[in-house]
Amino acid sequence: MRPDGWYLTEDVDDFLARAGDFLRSRPGLHVMPLTWAERVRTRGAAAFGAEAPVFGVLERAGEAHAAFYRIPPRALAPTPLTPEQAGSLAAHLAALGHSLPSVSADHSTATAFAEAWQRHTGATPKPRDTRLRLYRLGTLTPPEPMPAGRGRVLGEEDLEQVMFWCGEFAKAVGETVSIDAASWAGTRFADKRYTLWETPDGTPVSIAGMNPMIGGQIQVDIVYTPAHLRGRGYAGAVTAAVSRAALAAGAREVVLFADRSNPTSNALYQRLGYRPLTDWAAYDFSSAAPEVGGRLTP
Repeated sequence: MRPDGWYLTEDVDDFLARAGDFLRSRPGLHVMPLTWAERVRTRGAAAFGAEAPVFGVLERAGEAHAAFYRIPPRALAPTPLTPEQAGSLAAHLAALGHSLPSVSADHSTATAFAEAWQRHTGATPKPRDTRLRLYRLGTLTPPEPMPAGRGRVLGEEDLEQVMFWCGEFAKAVGETVSIDAASWAGTRFADKRYTLWETPDGTPVSIAGMNPMIGGQIQVDIVYTPAHLRGRGYAGAVTAAVSRAALAAGAREVVLFADRSNPTSNALYQRLGYRPLTDWAAYDFSSAAPEVGGRLTP
């Protein structure tokens, strides 16, 4: 019998063996650990830097009740936690000497963990300005009328165009990432399938991507239209095309994130049939105790 409590590992296969069924039981709310565990599994931990990813599972009577992942230097990302679970995780990581730059999760979990981390380490949490809302597709309702043009799925021969559009998206949302032929394979953009909306004369005007299907779910990510082309229905058309492709691929659930401060995109996704699932939040920590020995101890 496994002991109750938080179990930590650097082995993604071990993590998925313990937490996989639990994560797949609520794929929408667990989209981030499902996505990043699969990336580590397929690419290998070394692809994400010198410091190994850390995964954790809260087990009770041999069953998983919560989980988290952290891929340094990124934030700690737990599944939804009760305040008691958040407190136990903060206490466990603090006792092991872990240093955390930030936490990112559904709003109540992120807030509960930030408060607990402050109690246990003295680190001051600062909420980030960017606030996200996670949506799940109900009944897809394509725009009517659709703008003139068509969606075109991009393939390997379109890599330069894909990298250009992803670079423009990254700049627009403030992501600091190098996107070129040398760095492409290591970015979060490399494992997506992209659809470009083109006007009747072949001019590209909007792009949307979708992640591989994991646990019967596909995440739509990214959606981007250059500022001077917005307001013409292109984003709605390309998002509908990708959402339809996700359903055709057999996805039981389709999800996406939107910036809550952007009423235009939130209204668009809801017109397409997406419904709010939960709000997301992140807190940065001003300081934290140094990690002991640089390795985890279960």
